[in-house]
Amino acid sequence: MEHATDVAAAIESSVEALVAVLERARLTHTPVIPPAQLRVLTIVAENRHTNMSRLAEALDVVPSSASRLCDRLEATGLLRRVADPRDRREVRLLLTAASRRLLSDLRERRREALAGVLERMPAPARQDLLRALRAFEAASGDLGAEAPADDDLRTA
Repeated sequence: MEHATDVAAAIESSVEALVAVLERARLTHTPVIPPAQLRVLTIVAENRHTNMSRLAEALDVVPSSASRLCDRLEATGLLRRVADPRDRREVRLLLTAASRRLLSDLRERRREALAGVLERMPAPARQDLLRALRAFEAASGDLGAEAPADDDLRTA
């Protein structure tokens, strides 16, 4: 049995390879959307009640940095800001049809890129990988929700 630290090092290496595959898929889209802007779109897509303060918190940046990211996305037609019908003082962030297409296309390109790599693996290894990933997910539980709070917000 390998030590947990050896397995952790192997996983880290594999994650770097995985990120490279996903990044290549992102770069095939023209024009290339910067990672920070893509992260904004992903956050807004996952929560339809995202406002500027929630976005800044999710990005771990100061509100002015989140606002500048939104300015760029709005200028390219990928994001809209509208008054929240529940509280007109709040500005709600909404995806446009173009950004929904962009995210869908990116998801499809990523899955195709991953499938290309997985097809080069022997079928038993793919099954082992799937079992291992499911076990890892189960073991990790809600660790993502327990991330330490960082009082130093970054700029984007």
